[in-house]
Amino acid sequence: MKLGFIGFGEVGFEMSKGFGGAGLTGILAYDIMQGDPVYGPVLAERVQKAGVTLCSTAQAVLENSAVVIVAVPGGKALETSKQLKPWLKSGLVYADVSASAPDTKRKIWEEIQATGALFVDGAMLGSLPLYQNKVPTLVSGNGSDRFIATMSPYGMDLEKVSDTPGEATAIKFVRSIFMKGLPALLVEMLEAASTMKVDHLVLKSIAATMNACPFEETMNRLVTGSAFHAERRAHEMESVVEMLQSIQVQPTMTKAAYERLTWLAGKKIKEKFGGKTPKEWQQVVKAWEEPETQKK
Repeated sequence: MKLGFIGFGEVGFEMSKGFGGAGLTGILAYDIMQGDPVYGPVLAERVQKAGVTLCSTAQAVLENSAVVIVAVPGGKALETSKQLKPWLKSGLVYADVSASAPDTKRKIWEEIQATGALFVDGAMLGSLPLYQNKVPTLVSGNGSDRFIATMSPYGMDLEKVSDTPGEATAIKFVRSIFMKGLPALLVEMLEAASTMKVDHLVLKSIAATMNACPFEETMNRLVTGSAFHAERRAHEMESVVEMLQSIQVQPTMTKAAYERLTWLAGKKIKEKFGGKTPKEWQQVVKAWEEPETQKK
């Protein structure tokens, strides 16, 4: 089986190292930056370490691969598909693992569909330096079954979502609300804590709370408790915004928390549950989805 990469940044480099350990050799790669005076030497070092053959053209990769993993910046994914289209062939598996939007993944499929190539929307859900070729990956698109059958023997951890391009990425994007939002929240908290010279005390308190229970229990408690006390907590966050502004810390995430809690308070969860805290987060979701005139 011949594997090719279009784009050889972290994705291609880390996955190729893992594939080598799994017995997959003869990997090909092309990167538009390989002639760049700054990035070129870095790329050359990477392909040497990973045991990959660097091709002078994308055409050479496509014509000699059964599966091609396109790992380019999200903003370049659609343009790249148009550039690669002349060399795509029937049966080739075209797996786009870029961080482009679900709608972009669908447009890529529309762009290449007439070539007979099979399309895979790949959404990676873990750290590449940690997992390499074994990074958990959701896939959708008409090439998903072929991709899974071909790449699973080489260690890839693949789960099919559907035959519809964009659906795998949509799941990743929803996950990213938490996985990317949490670091942003932590950065804002740390900036405030450091400015006020209370970082040790704050982190000790947060750690005690977050380490007390498994994630699922903590999430359930935070969601149900916040739904019940949304109005009071929104007022608290409004005061936190004022405090951050007074110490010249931009309250971006804190304002967002205030706005979301205000929205939640407007759903009247406390009233819908007769003044009792909901037991499960699913009850909270169901309650906020109810029409405003409907009472529990």
